[in-house]
Amino acid sequence: MNRTTLSLIAGTSALAAVTAFAALAGPSASGAAAPTAAAHLPVERTSLMCPAPSVSDIADTSYTSFTPVTQGAASDGKAQLLPASEESADGTGGTRQGKGKDGKKTTAEPVLTPKAPGTPATGDTSGADAPALIGTADGKFAPGWTVQETTEIAVGTGRGLQGVTCTPADTEFWFPGASTADSRTDYLHLTNPDDSAAVVDVELYGKNGAIKSPLGENLTVKPHTSEPILLSTLTDERQDDVTVHVSVRSGRVGATVQALDGKTGGDWLAAAADPAGSLVLPGIPKDATDVRLIAFTPGDADADLTVRLASPSGLITPAGNETLHVKSGMTTAVDLGPVTRGEAGSLVLTPTDQSVPVVAALQVLRGKGANQEMAFIPATAPVGTRATSADNSAKGTTLALTAPTGAAKVKVTASAGSDGGTAVSRTYTIGSGTTQNIEAPVPSGQGGTYALTVEPLTGAPVYAARTLTATESGIPGFTIQTLPNDRGLVAVPKTDEDLSILQK
Repeated sequence: MNRTTLSLIAGTSALAAVTAFAALAGPSASGAAAPTAAAHLPVERTSLMCPAPSVSDIADTSYTSFTPVTQGAASDGKAQLLPASEESADGTGGTRQGKGKDGKKTTAEPVLTPKAPGTPATGDTSGADAPALIGTADGKFAPGWTVQETTEIAVGTGRGLQGVTCTPADTEFWFPGASTADSRTDYLHLTNPDDSAAVVDVELYGKNGAIKSPLGENLTVKPHTSEPILLSTLTDERQDDVTVHVSVRSGRVGATVQALDGKTGGDWLAAAADPAGSLVLPGIPKDATDVRLIAFTPGDADADLTVRLASPSGLITPAGNETLHVKSGMTTAVDLGPVTRGEAGSLVLTPTDQSVPVVAALQVLRGKGANQEMAFIPATAPVGTRATSADNSAKGTTLALTAPTGAAKVKVTASAGSDGGTAVSRTYTIGSGTTQNIEAPVPSGQGGTYALTVEPLTGAPVYAARTLTATESGIPGFTIQTLPNDRGLVAVPKTDEDLSILQK
């Protein structure tokens, strides 16, 4: 090998080192200033999955899509929702052609197609044949894209109001609060948005530990399809409180649990926040008649938790439920009763001593006797930079804000309505350790449904949840969605060249 070749290799290696160093290094060895803080830039592409809404022939389902206006976002783009089996194989979100009964080519129409950020778009369907949906948004529609699926069922198993925020795909999910009891019909919905099959394991944990469920191993979800799995078919054991763990061996899926009950209605149980030592479960309705806490720790150590309620006046300890002991690998449940006692509230769980990762959710009942309805509140992540809630109305929406560790100022913006109106913003102060059901703004001249965006203005973490209510035939139908970060911005490190590395 001649000297010229060696020099060329050395120069190329040095330039590669500069590139890597500029991208990854902290403060330089030469004493040069460290790269500036990462910039938060709008995401350029987002995908969401909405589960098949119901098996009831009398179900009425609405979909609401909203993208908040985001500074720095692209000037063009598109967003749409398509049936899972019709979502394009190239992942672009375009329509896929198929053949109808007459053999002619057909093209699936999007359930909805947003026209511009800042204004909700709506669509609807009815009956038991409504499919799961896969949505994609790019360009100006991607940052913070949020889709709400809301279903009303007048009678029968699961009757009432069911709601779920359509979710991105992932590789692991925890669902404390599911059930295999005879009184419940719980389905785990798995949706694969990709061009290759996903392989999934479903594990169940009850009050005595792992439940034998060999049928939950090595499940295949075909590309661009959705599979509802009845949890009671995975095991012969019937337990009221079960934690479901979904782990993906290959690929990725969207996952949500639909819990249906003949006496207390039904709702969607969204995945809980990742296991953590401290958890917040925000937005318990002030008129809740019964609240049940379900917790699980996946590690090898037991968890001991302090249980407190963040009320409008501060943190209080529920009488008789000051602490909770969660045995390793076992699902623990405790009835808290009407814990809010007519006031807004959020549950705050913290370790009494050693921090042990835990997942948790609440099953909440409103109403009494035969007129009860249920919903779920999983532990959730804080709002962070911004959270977005779609499908709100002036009379049927309650927004709860919680600041468990410090006072916070929060900006809440009501978007224009789907049928017109002008956006309106207000700022609120949430006291340390409190939960407030705020009087959220309503767009002026509002028509149709509108979205709410929540933006903390101070450093203390803020947690949020939105409750929708709709009473029909005396049944107090309701559904609760927590509001973690809407994933509209991504941190992109800023870098500086450090050519001094060439001298070393």
